[in-house]
Amino acid sequence: MAHFVADSSIEKSLFFMKTGLTGVNMANFYDSTDIPCFGVAGNFTGHLEQAGEAIDFKNIKTKEQNAPKAIFPTYIPLKNTAAQSDSSVVPVFLATYPFDSKKIIFPKDEVKLQIEPECAVIFDATWEGDALTDLKPICFGASNDCSIRKQGAKKISEKKNWGACSKGFSDNQITADGFDTGCIFDDYRIASFLIRDNTVYAYGENSAIRDYSYIYKKLTDWMLEKFNGQNDEGPAENIHSYLVAAGCPQKIMVSIGATRYTTWGETNFLQNNDKAVVVVYPESKYTPEQIFNMAQTSDFSDPAISALVQTVVM
Repeated sequence: MAHFVADSSIEKSLFFMKTGLTGVNMANFYDSTDIPCFGVAGNFTGHLEQAGEAIDFKNIKTKEQNAPKAIFPTYIPLKNTAAQSDSSVVPVFLATYPFDSKKIIFPKDEVKLQIEPECAVIFDATWEGDALTDLKPICFGASNDCSIRKQGAKKISEKKNWGACSKGFSDNQITADGFDTGCIFDDYRIASFLIRDNTVYAYGENSAIRDYSYIYKKLTDWMLEKFNGQNDEGPAENIHSYLVAAGCPQKIMVSIGATRYTTWGETNFLQNNDKAVVVVYPESKYTPEQIFNMAQTSDFSDPAISALVQTVVM
């Protein structure tokens, strides 16, 4: 598979014309080490309740009952200036790159760690001054927004980035062709598994991307509102100030919400040597049973599949 890192939509179009590649993934399509990364809390009804986190959002008002609750930061790359590196703007721990496609390093002194199976999307960002005005998807892939389950954390981000290898994003990313009904996202589903002692367990419910509570224009409109105006209250943070500190970046990555857990996944936490598996795959090509069988061998060679297989290391 050809290797390509695009800097503009024109360059991508020329590349696709020359190679004939459309709507398929390319290994390391985008390097996310320079891209601010965020997550969406509560975009699948029932997940926060399963995770024991619904109470954290009891004072967060939403326009609709099934609306996501907040956007939280997981990684903010900062420019090397005194003002932008000021920890009063961005917490220092958020400047550590937390993603790894092969392993999760278990956080010290913690006991409850769960996979959060998600679809992550890298967006082109448009700015007018310091206002974020548009988000257009470039590519998407399997993400593990791995989280510590603990009481007393003041912000969501405190349970998300505990250092290097806290989270996961697949090296195999799928090219986006839009963000509306009928686009490539409509064909993709999210599956997740935990492999322990050579036994595969379904961890999250097999879920269609199109079935997120907020998706497509409704989601981008909501994200723009939050990126520009989310208040620092409860578990939420003023993420606009973080983006300005990061130099109003041209690209932003968002894991758009964790699926609900299976009964087994809800009650089982990660252990040393477990394998955490998240798969984003086209339902037009594969059944859930076929994806389960692939998880048994960790063989996801089809470029139409974005898979993430991480070994837990204590």
